[in-house]
Amino acid sequence: MSVDSDMHRREANEKRALRFVGACFLLLASYIAYDSILDLWAKRVPEHSIPGIVLACVSLVVMPLLSRGKRRVGRAMGSAAMHADAKQTEFCAYLSAILLVGLLLNNFFGLWWSDPLAALIMVPVVAKEGIDGVRGRACADCCTGMARN
Repeated sequence: MSVDSDMHRREANEKRALRFVGACFLLLASYIAYDSILDLWAKRVPEHSIPGIVLACVSLVVMPLLSRGKRRVGRAMGSAAMHADAKQTEFCAYLSAILLVGLLLNNFFGLWWSDPLAALIMVPVVAKEGIDGVRGRACADCCTGMARN
């Protein structure tokens, strides 16, 4: 792309994209916290969902593969924004694992509160990634991967 030849423009675009991904993380953390607290407060019992369990299992397989591919592309491009996007895809896998555990605990043991509680555990981690992104800081492994190119 013509933008890639102008390093200053490319770096500005990378920072903008990194901040956008960071803002998405913060929105995700806010939504997870809000929805989980609301579920716990209202004692909202999730429905038993075999399709949900199957979808969570598929996500556990697909999301790490997609994340790995995005990291590879990010290294090849020297793109911190692509690495941040790969990190967001990785979080989708974590959230799928949490969803799966919550669905299974609810389905087999009737522990309705396990899903929202597990989701709340992820909030600080997701929020930290969001704050780093908004500040324009790439994750440590992103910078290491780009330094090799």
